[in-house]
Amino acid sequence: MIARRWIPRHRYVRTVLRGLIRFAFALLARLQIIGEENVPEAGPLLVVANHFHFTDPVAVIRAMPWPLEFIGGFRMPNAPTGVKWLTTAWGTHRVRRDGSSRAALAAAEEVLKAGGVLGIFPEGGSWASVLRRPRPGAAYLAARTGSLVLPIGLDGLTELFTSLLRFRRARVTIRIGRPIGPFDPAERGRAGRGEIERIGETIMHRIAELIPQERRGVYSEDPKLRAAAAAVVYPWERGRGNRT
Repeated sequence: MIARRWIPRHRYVRTVLRGLIRFAFALLARLQIIGEENVPEAGPLLVVANHFHFTDPVAVIRAMPWPLEFIGGFRMPNAPTGVKWLTTAWGTHRVRRDGSSRAALAAAEEVLKAGGVLGIFPEGGSWASVLRRPRPGAAYLAARTGSLVLPIGLDGLTELFTSLLRFRRARVTIRIGRPIGPFDPAERGRAGRGEIERIGETIMHRIAELIPQERRGVYSEDPKLRAAAAAVVYPWERGRGNRT
């Protein structure tokens, strides 16, 4: 059971949404969840996954036994307008991808320190089709709270709706890896940035192990795939790319 100190928000709404999500996956996909035995019985737990599609959060919700909290962006530029209400209904801690979001990070940190379960996508958005280097948020929270980190690999969600057009259900696979951590950086503040980067890389390598080789991007064993992924620019960087 989850530690009693953590009281999930929007519990009744989330119960209804979880039921709808379970029904939707049964209707739209041939879903396989592998590694459910790796899910710890209690928090604090930081759930991390690759993010290639706007439906990734609902896949993580479907795989987890609890109504976990989420930290995510204010804008969802790659999601249809008709589904954006879900993040508001669920109750997401919102961050600004092109700047600092101290309030959201502080709220997320409190969830974990209270023994809760928090979902986060280390790449910072569904802006690429292969793995890219992480943003610092997931590693920062892991280091600050000493939480276990549960890696998840999502595959097949990008074909969810195109398969429907062919009157087929997409094959969707959710692979849950073994927890890693807790991490306890020896250095804090500015001196600890290098350790935060190393934690972030460790997290991404574990996620990469759970998805197909052609999706591993900068963590692929193929140098051509690594080079192609490295050329993709993070779209919300200050002064570069698209900030929508």
